[in-house]
Amino acid sequence: AVDACKTSNGGCSAKAECRRTTPGNRVCICNAGYTGDGIVCIAINPCLENNGGCDRNAECTQTGPNQAVCNCLKGYSGDGKRCTYISLCSQNNGGCSEFATCNDTELTERTCTCKPNYIGDGLKCRGNIFQELMRNSNTSRFYFHLEALSIKDIAGPGPFTLFVPHTGVLNSDPRVKDWIAKGVMAQVLRYHMVACASLLYSDLTTITNITSLHGDPIHISYSQNSLVLNNNAEIILSDAVGTNGVIHIINQILVP
Repeated sequence: AVDACKTSNGGCSAKAECRRTTPGNRVCICNAGYTGDGIVCIAINPCLENNGGCDRNAECTQTGPNQAVCNCLKGYSGDGKRCTYISLCSQNNGGCSEFATCNDTELTERTCTCKPNYIGDGLKCRGNIFQELMRNSNTSRFYFHLEALSIKDIAGPGPFTLFVPHTGVLNSDPRVKDWIAKGVMAQVLRYHMVACASLLYSDLTTITNITSLHGDPIHISYSQNSLVLNNNAEIILSDAVGTNGVIHIINQILVP
């Protein structure tokens, strides 16, 4: 009897099994994982139907005949069969400021919005300049002196401009103890405050005199890319903007 499957798999697909039926006849049956008439067999792609059983927030990738893997999309976690949304805001406030509200907007996106009474881009939010003095180690000593003397002027609506001698200067200048003993420290501190204006560094380069809360003027000169007050104190850090004014840090104490 003639074996119809003997040569070149009986004309069946290489992905099919040739089975003899009656003498000289055969049928072609596609292998597991393949579909077709046996002459032509095509690998089944399980991803084409129902996303291959993967979660709707997963990607189905064919790995072989009727075989696939499921991987959760970016912004989701799980085994691919089940994927859950990862909230960016659930960890570390989404990288927003502690004084901001984090909102998940869409996949891998979030917005940071400063809370009421704070200003900034959401990643950094500042309150009023009185609060800000306390938070920054460069200015915390100035805050301590204001508190000790119950000077609350700059907690008001403002706007104010502050020239704050940095903490190292206030700690090391021997005159500070003397001023406190003589009861004139409040006057010295108020000489570092300007009311009714929130003056940025760029504003200060255009003026020569401003009047302090103490009443005496502060002379401003601008040369060689630096701003100097009373020909003595240089602005070393500038434009820390709060809701009611701006803070500049200086390297000397201003004396009225």
